[in-house]
Amino acid sequence: MKTIGVLTSGGDSPGMNATIRAVVRFGVKSGLKVIGIERGYCGLIDGAFKEMRFSDVAGIMERGGTVLRTSRCGEFYTPEGRAKAVQQMNRAGIEGLVVIGGEGSLTGAKLLYEEHNIPVVGIPGTIDNDISHTDMCVGVDTCLNTVVEAIQKLKDTATSHERAFIVEVMGRSSGYIAVACALATGSEAVIIPEIPVDWDALATRLFEERKRGKINCIIVVAEGAGGAFQVAKNLQDRIGYETRVSILGHIQRGGSPTVFDRILASRMGAEAVKALIDGEKCVMTALQLGKIVRVPIAEVLKEKKTLDMSLYNLVHLLS
Repeated sequence: MKTIGVLTSGGDSPGMNATIRAVVRFGVKSGLKVIGIERGYCGLIDGAFKEMRFSDVAGIMERGGTVLRTSRCGEFYTPEGRAKAVQQMNRAGIEGLVVIGGEGSLTGAKLLYEEHNIPVVGIPGTIDNDISHTDMCVGVDTCLNTVVEAIQKLKDTATSHERAFIVEVMGRSSGYIAVACALATGSEAVIIPEIPVDWDALATRLFEERKRGKINCIIVVAEGAGGAFQVAKNLQDRIGYETRVSILGHIQRGGSPTVFDRILASRMGAEAVKALIDGEKCVMTALQLGKIVRVPIAEVLKEKKTLDMSLYNLVHLLS
């Protein structure tokens, strides 16, 4: 193998640039030509390619987002779109591909291998931490730190005004961000897609805490659980506090990556290049018990990552 490509796809996550840097530098040092593909799978179809050298990735580790940019590409999810992408890869001499992204990105990589025998290595980059077979995805730690900082600031205002704040975080189908941040901030409740809510029981518990003298209340809700305004509608005038809603939105995706994410990204990026050099065909790098391992993408996509319910229970036990 002489030439490899690297792309970022789907939603951006902090640490993607550190991953790109590792792929480029480890690839070049291994004697490979590394081609950066702009705008994810759309760029793969359009041939938006550029050779990347050491200087192209200097100073990007500390930057949020992705210098290669990203997109969601409907055309790629057609056989014709994937055939166009392979034609572009063949013209550029790209023999293997590193794909950084979430479940949809990994699905696209798997299809490239199955239909066209393109060697692919996936790197899990998504703030939802919903990819199976890996303990953490690139970007998760930074996202959690961003959310925790925001909640702590809201808690100051909640205390000053004796209010309840309902804080909506990302997570359409996974409550991981909500649960982890609720636990880390000592929030009074967390509402997630995985668990139905008993509104009467929750309202009663929060009202009893208010009667005992508690002067603030933080409720963290994942967007996929109905959203913050739905929660406010169900709890308004029932918990003894004035209620305010705060939706954190896309701020959770941005920012300079934490030390943990920079190290994880660097390890996974280097391992992805090693995997292609070793002749791997369709694997994902994963963090398991502190080690970076390779897992077949087919196995990753076969099952959904489930939330550790002990963390969910602990939020309410400690509130």
